Amino acid sequence: MSKKMVAPSILSADFANLENEIKAIAAAGADWVHVDVMDGRFVPNITIGIPVVKSLKKISPLPLDVHLMIEEPERYVEEFIKAGSDYLTIHVESTKDPAQVLKRIRTLGAKAGITLRPGTALEEILPLLPLCDLVLVMTVEPGFGGQSFMHDQVAKITRLRDEIARLRLSCLIEVDGGINADTAKICHQADVYVAGNYVFSQDYATAIQTLQATQPS
Repeated sequence: MSKKMVAPSILSADFANLENEIKAIAAAGADWVHVDVMDGRFVPNITIGIPVVKSLKKISPLPLDVHLMIEEPERYVEEFIKAGSDYLTIHVESTKDPAQVLKRIRTLGAKAGITLRPGTALEEILPLLPLCDLVLVMTVEPGFGGQSFMHDQVAKITRLRDEIARLRLSCLIEVDGGINADTAKICHQADVYVAGNYVFSQDYATAIQTLQATQPS
């Protein structure tokens, strides 16, 4: 089985030392940097925006995996890509025309991702798979770090894997929410693990390498 990719979420990092944190996870073997963008509207929390992504791009040796939890992402995708987003993921619930937004992301030179809230049926995003380079399955409600893993969302990963294979697509499956050494095994059909607390609460290299080596439970 190929090694999994790990994208530590800087939502759990020390915001006063982000440059050092990003360099530390890169040295520890992380594959991407996961950046959660929240607007206080689509989700109740507010986090970082375009200027911070631009600053991160200048110092990050890793690709920036930017998850937009914002209303009307079409208003901002160009600026987020100019700022340095390598992967840019939007919520299907956040825009009236997700297909057009995904096409725009690709046209502007970034990798396009789609995601959905845990309560949204997978059928909402299946028609969009050919427009995606990445599909993010949320195993917590978007908006806050440190939530408990929602086991009932794992079936979405299995169905996605089958559908991607059926359509002969190459998009990656990413999973985000309550990921640790145990829950990663349950989500073994995913390609990329987003992990915040699990990585930043212990030795970074140990956590990252444990996730990368995940085998089915």
